[in-house]
Amino acid sequence: MKKTIGITYDLKDDYLKKGYDSELVAELDNIETINAIDESLKKYGYNTVRIGNIFDLVKFLNDGNKVDLVFNICEGLYGSSRESQVPALLEAYGIDCVFSSSLVLAITLNKAIAKTIVREKGVPTADYFVINEIDDLDNIHIEYPLFVKPLYGGTGIGISDKSIVNNEKQLYKEVKHQLNSYKQPILIEKFLDGREFTVGVIGEGKNSKAIATMEILIDKNSDDGVYSYKTKSEYLNYVKYALVDDIEKKKCEEVAINAWNALGCRDGGRIDLKMDKKGNVYFLEVNPLAGLNPIDSDLPILCRLKGISYQELIESIMDAANFRIAAQTL
Repeated sequence: MKKTIGITYDLKDDYLKKGYDSELVAELDNIETINAIDESLKKYGYNTVRIGNIFDLVKFLNDGNKVDLVFNICEGLYGSSRESQVPALLEAYGIDCVFSSSLVLAITLNKAIAKTIVREKGVPTADYFVINEIDDLDNIHIEYPLFVKPLYGGTGIGISDKSIVNNEKQLYKEVKHQLNSYKQPILIEKFLDGREFTVGVIGEGKNSKAIATMEILIDKNSDDGVYSYKTKSEYLNYVKYALVDDIEKKKCEEVAINAWNALGCRDGGRIDLKMDKKGNVYFLEVNPLAGLNPIDSDLPILCRLKGISYQELIESIMDAANFRIAAQTL
């Protein structure tokens, strides 16, 4: 008997129609992504039900509907634990979901907490400091240049060429702007000016493995080479992606797997990394709910470069989830 998979997601258009700014909903999905996931799951032999966002899920569950498993890509829009809300609700109903648990999604959305955990496990990460209010700037003791970004952001939200700051005046101006614009704490970290990478990961714990490592090469004409919201939005004009097959591949994948497991991530996602001038690899952040647009998202792009089809990617994620769930019931 075929399993029925529910699909939970936040559609960008739903929020744009309500008047939300396009940058603030940048992490949310378009209908092409949902169609691609749905079609891939059906090809792999599942029945599917498109549930929608957390409000749709509440109604779905309240009406007594059931599914065997939920393929969850809800990013959420409100709160410092927005990504964990759907998995937490599913946990309360005893329904398993694909990708990381509510605890892990809450931890990893807070970039500083994620950095603290991976550093404790010996994973290198640049020095950092969290700003909750402008007066906190008096307590920073990290050498310039620094990098400034919203603590809970994703998809380059809040990041621009002004995120790189070289002195106290620039730092004050950019922190004030981000505090006022994004209404959340701000992460300050030592700026790393080396090569930039992302590593695709499948699985959990000892069964986790790196799919491939991809280097992100950015044209200096877009936000001075910063992988910003603008750069990501216009990646066809300003970004080139290349598989890493040199000596750095092993370094990147070792850091990525160690960070992935230190944080307890599962099933599939990405780890973002950057080098310093000396070629040392540092953890930047994790994407446990990596974008799955078959054309535009980094994980599918990485897979495509590696010769892995979108269908194979979705099947690998489902295989990892099913293996994990089966092991829990033994």
